[in-house]
Amino acid sequence: MNIKEEFVALLSSRRGHFLLESGHHGELWLDLETLCLHPGRVRPFAVALAQQLAPHNLDAVCGPMNEGAFVAMMVAEELGVAFTYSERIEHPLKNTLYPVEYHVPPTLKQTLAGKRVAIINDVINAGSSVRGTYADLEPSGAEVVAIGTLLVLGSSGSFFAAEKGIAFEALVAERNPLWVEAACPLCAQGVPLEDVADFRHAAS
Repeated sequence: MNIKEEFVALLSSRRGHFLLESGHHGELWLDLETLCLHPGRVRPFAVALAQQLAPHNLDAVCGPMNEGAFVAMMVAEELGVAFTYSERIEHPLKNTLYPVEYHVPPTLKQTLAGKRVAIINDVINAGSSVRGTYADLEPSGAEVVAIGTLLVLGSSGSFFAAEKGIAFEALVAERNPLWVEAACPLCAQGVPLEDVADFRHAAS
């Protein structure tokens, strides 16, 4: 198997009609809680991602909780740089795209001022957690120079990086459609949204 096949084999996925954290609708759900169940299986991919990120001369990495932070810690260890993380803050009354915020703990955020930082995730789909982390870091004085991920689904992640003028490094890329509710073909066909209350962490 090549590296793409090897990484995809680690993921548990389902097809259906899902509401993602970003507010988009999609037909793919990845159950990411089990990705780091056996860290040794993920580490070779984190090392490969670290090698792609090495030319950016990083001082630190920041990973959204949960699995993004675990991958970021492996990347930080490989590069010999500082590790930080961001925490998910949900605002259930916000009925817009990207309603969830991600905040870096204040004591960690202070250490990133003036530092070259990469935001690291496990899987990027619409990019909700990466966008939220960037929004929290950008005014803090951190210099976000790159976004890195083991797997990118679709083009939202790379578009966001290009918009911000920062590098985008992905180990594996796959096509994957996303829709706003008004344009969702599954909604138009009357396909009900699946209940994923017990499987909250999908590719955001």
